[in-house]
Amino acid sequence: MPIKIITDSGSDLPLEYVEKFNIDIVHLPVHFGHELMPEDTDTQVFYAKMRESKELPKTACPSPQVFLNKFKQVEPGTDIVVICMSSNISSTYQTAVIAKEMYEEEGHSNAIEIIDSKNFSGGLSLIVAFAAKWSLTCSGLAELKQMVLDKIGEVNAYFTLDTLENVIKGGRLNRLSGAVASVLNIKLLLKISDEGTVEVVEKTRGLPKALSHLLAKLEHKQHDYEKAVIAIVHSNCEKLAQEIKERILEKHPFKEILFSSMGPVMGTYAGEGGIGVAF
Repeated sequence: MPIKIITDSGSDLPLEYVEKFNIDIVHLPVHFGHELMPEDTDTQVFYAKMRESKELPKTACPSPQVFLNKFKQVEPGTDIVVICMSSNISSTYQTAVIAKEMYEEEGHSNAIEIIDSKNFSGGLSLIVAFAAKWSLTCSGLAELKQMVLDKIGEVNAYFTLDTLENVIKGGRLNRLSGAVASVLNIKLLLKISDEGTVEVVEKTRGLPKALSHLLAKLEHKQHDYEKAVIAIVHSNCEKLAQEIKERILEKHPFKEILFSSMGPVMGTYAGEGGIGVAF
């Protein structure tokens, strides 16, 4: 039986994967004041608008109805796997679960599995990309779910930010601590934990050192380069991300690279100049 893959816009999934595997994206609403950003807003337009805004945009959870509408668009006889960003940073997973209950109460026959990826951005895009490929060859919904859960347990995701301004504005870092860190040019190396939360791994002086420490994390894992895939995400700093990609490939010849810009959801919290890798 065919399987439809659905994820949310916190995945920052490259467009070519969305199109190649016919993946549906449920968009989280992003507001500047009372203005709702259109779902198809270009990322550069978003970052320019955020740069000019005195206040951070606000992200919200999609309603269960949005998920329900997606489910009802799937052809009868096609099962559905929904892979959401970490339930510890967003309510999107819980919303999808509610929508599944609504769908089943209406008597629809397609089976649905809702999976908490315990990841976001590059980590989530990596998991979704594997799920999309596996969906074409797996025996069914149960096998695919188990394969995805196993992959979630294996993924490592790290990122570093050029600016702490958005983290401070968003209330995720003490304003005084953030100000001191900014003056001292301290950069944070962050990791997505096993529980799907953000952990500070290291503090370094300057972005070059932070990026070097980020790349060093790839040494801690054995890679089967014939099968291995890495995700690289950036927040409106493509040139820097391309340089990081080349540095990675010099030492680690990954077969496949998912390369993308963080959209409005993740970009709101990362600010410009952020780099993330997931492998």
